[in-house]
Amino acid sequence: MSQRQVSRWLGGQLGGLPHPATCRVLERMFGESAEELFGPPLRGDDGGGSGPATTQAGTHGSRHLDNVDMSMESEVATAAVESARFGQFAEQSNVGPHSLEQFRADVGRIVTSYPNRPVYPLFVELRELRDRIFDLLEGRQRPAQSQELYLVGGVVCGVLANASFDLGWLAAAETQARTAFLCAELAGNNSLRSWIRGTQSLVAYWDERPRDAVALAAQGWRYEPEAGTPRVRLASIEARAHARLGDQRATEDSLRRADRARTEVVGEDEPGGLMTFPVAKQTFYSATTWLWLGDRANLAQAERAAAEAVELYRRDPAERRRVGEMSLARLDLAVARLGQDDLEGAAEQVRAVLEVTGRRRTDSVVRRLRQISQVLQRPHLHGTSLAWELREQVVSCCESSQRAELFEGAR
Repeated sequence: MSQRQVSRWLGGQLGGLPHPATCRVLERMFGESAEELFGPPLRGDDGGGSGPATTQAGTHGSRHLDNVDMSMESEVATAAVESARFGQFAEQSNVGPHSLEQFRADVGRIVTSYPNRPVYPLFVELRELRDRIFDLLEGRQRPAQSQELYLVGGVVCGVLANASFDLGWLAAAETQARTAFLCAELAGNNSLRSWIRGTQSLVAYWDERPRDAVALAAQGWRYEPEAGTPRVRLASIEARAHARLGDQRATEDSLRRADRARTEVVGEDEPGGLMTFPVAKQTFYSATTWLWLGDRANLAQAERAAAEAVELYRRDPAERRRVGEMSLARLDLAVARLGQDDLEGAAEQVRAVLEVTGRRRTDSVVRRLRQISQVLQRPHLHGTSLAWELREQVVSCCESSQRAELFEGAR
């Protein structure tokens, strides 16, 4: 309490009771309640005996009424001060429009460049961006700002899940995806909910859990996206999982749902880039699906779909070309051709992948290369110099990829 503040009180300059902590100090000093200390003088005998006589009961009754009035007045005034103090608190925020705009711009830049840039440097950048967003969420902002931060944070964690998957850390990818889905829930965004469920389904598919992949894709389908292609992606992933299980009827149903979802897409994916599921990717997923179903008719269908996907990817400008996805489409094309005894046609696609693998290495591409190296060891290819040379090149690439992973993991 300052001397100036006490002078104002003595001069009657009151706007309600002081802060509760101040009131407690004054009550201890003077042995009276704050309401009595800051209230008007109590009415009673003027000490001269000349006034009208009052009975003791009358005096006590008057004092009681006055105290009730003053108590009510102070309570109302105190409540007003407390509400005003909360209003000042609620107006405060640790984030403003500029910060939110910058976060959106950073996320948009990363997801746009993600499909054709090395994964690990982007992972590091994403982690730093996530930490900044989460630090802000631990502070105070308005509800609409919190919702926006949860949405951006959910996208970042979703892309971190994808990056962890591309680096071969499937358990870490699932953890990132769970946090991303929680953020999507808090943001109330169905597009992000369904996209994250698709990512979880994709991880389960590559983790040899096709039944889990089907279940997660079905869960994601429950969320009708505000815009974009999440449902096309969900149905396409589900088709591959059904094919992995050998269920042709369910596979064909999922492929039809993917085609139908494509015709029902409204608006653009936000923020685009990695989170968009283009026609080329849908076509390449279809090729993988037909490969799983096997037999010569399905192999021919897979070859047509994979060749179409490769051509669609090649049409993209070099700076926006999805290198990893095109490599997987080429490897599907190679497998389809190997299944039809076209070794030269398969070798052409595999060598095209080997040329770019060092520029953007992903776990899924390396896995597919290892599978092809096993196919090249089949008895009917023994004694074929082309098969032997191609396998040597593939094995060398996979070994160099493993060394690079160890180096990146040590940093």
